[in-house]
Amino acid sequence: MSATQSSQHPVAQSPAELELAELIVNALNLEGVAPAEIDPEAPLFKTGLGLDSIDALELALEISKRYGFQLRSDDENNVRIFSSLRSLAAHIQTHRVTG
Repeated sequence: MSATQSSQHPVAQSPAELELAELIVNALNLEGVAPAEIDPEAPLFKTGLGLDSIDALELALEISKRYGFQLRSDDENNVRIFSSLRSLAAHIQTHRVTG
């Protein structure tokens, strides 16, 4: 379960990706996972971070609270949206409610 890149080839996170990585680690109580070490292009589910469907529900709730929009369970794009930290962060940046 390695969602991190080796120190020889780190993949840089954007500020939005780091913020989201911190939310994921805190919301899901991922012990031993440093937000800054999560590869933004690694899968969030199965391989990668190894999240499951319950984690997805918890994550959707936290995203709703923090960013002010709903991630719908019946969205046909969920596989793409939740495919990686980078894709989820991009979706959030597009849909977040600012104010």
